[in-house]
Amino acid sequence: VQLQASGGGLVQPGESLTLSCETSGLIMDYYAFGWFRQAPGKEREGVSCIGGGSDGSTYYPDSVRGRFTISRDNAKKLVYLQMHRSKPEDTAVYYCNAARTRAGLRYDYWGQGTQVTVSS
Repeated sequence: VQLQASGGGLVQPGESLTLSCETSGLIMDYYAFGWFRQAPGKEREGVSCIGGGSDGSTYYPDSVRGRFTISRDNAKKLVYLQMHRSKPEDTAVYYCNAARTRAGLRYDYWGQGTQVTVSS
């Protein structure tokens, strides 16, 4: 299983950015996906997740709700994170995650991360 995150870069406050996570080696229907971020000196935090299979429910913490949108395209094997009205505190390395539980065991896979910097 491989997850390849891309799309990071430097944006000014208030601008938008879309991250992509290309997946391989897994059947996307079986997995829930999430985006996490880690800023220097801080713990990794979840910023969005989307359910697997027919469960398209999404979740966002208060810090990004209304600004970030997670989506998936199973046919293209891609997961997206749209970031709007970006803030300097969104600066971090962003990681995508794929997770499933099968027969009582949890399977977690991580991508390598893409840097997002929000600065004027």
